[in-house]
Amino acid sequence: MARPIVSTYSIAACDLPAGQWGVAVESKFLAVGSVVPWAAPGVGAVATQAYANPSYGPMGLELLMEGLSAEEVVARLTGDDEGRETRQLGVVDGHGRAASFTGSECNGWAGGRTGPCYAAQGNILVSEETVAALAETFEATQQLPLAERLLACLEAAQAAGGDRRGQQAAAILVVEKDAGYGALSDTLVDLRVDDHARPVEELRRLYGLHQAIFGQTPRERWLPLEGELADEVDARLGSLGYGRLEDWAGVENLEERVDGDDAIDPVVLEHLRATSQ
Repeated sequence: MARPIVSTYSIAACDLPAGQWGVAVESKFLAVGSVVPWAAPGVGAVATQAYANPSYGPMGLELLMEGLSAEEVVARLTGDDEGRETRQLGVVDGHGRAASFTGSECNGWAGGRTGPCYAAQGNILVSEETVAALAETFEATQQLPLAERLLACLEAAQAAGGDRRGQQAAAILVVEKDAGYGALSDTLVDLRVDDHARPVEELRRLYGLHQAIFGQTPRERWLPLEGELADEVDARLGSLGYGRLEDWAGVENLEERVDGDDAIDPVVLEHLRATSQ
């Protein structure tokens, strides 16, 4: 049986000041997020696709951890692989250096583009405009957090043509040291759309939910729980059968946004109002 091709466009990238590395990917390939994206904070990010060699992910991160540059990692991985001409690979290292590889037997349009802190690549694309959109969007969105930049890159690439076979799955992975759930994980964002008619749009929706639950509002923007607002919150909680904000927040998976009873995160307040009408 012929092995399926991970026909894909992806971007591996980093935000050095923020200490974040990540990969975003879209493909006409079921559950593409289970194959393509790999990243480790302070180490780098790897995207492996086309007739993908999944070992490129963990092996690439190991080589980066040993101090090899992105270019050296690509050379080492492909040099030891007899199937390299069917592979496609993007790597960004811990210093923001980038490299992309497209084997001569990858189905067209196939190619890549690199720049400071990113490697963009794709195969079986409508045209090279898809990869150009990845690169140009990343370069133009430096003001955004890395996850939002990567999502914007996917959206621009899809608008430019995307995978010429169509759409099916998308994923985003962003890592930062101790920035994940409860500060006990390095996984800041790890979202996957395995099978959907418009996977990039669905990934954007899931990211919105992720930010509502796990994002952070600066404490100075929280609202004092006093006077009329305190009365409103108590009344709304009571209408839902709760006596304490933290009890309701735990049920709604918003416990990470609750800290004491003297102030309330505006995101929590908005959700409380929406669920207690």
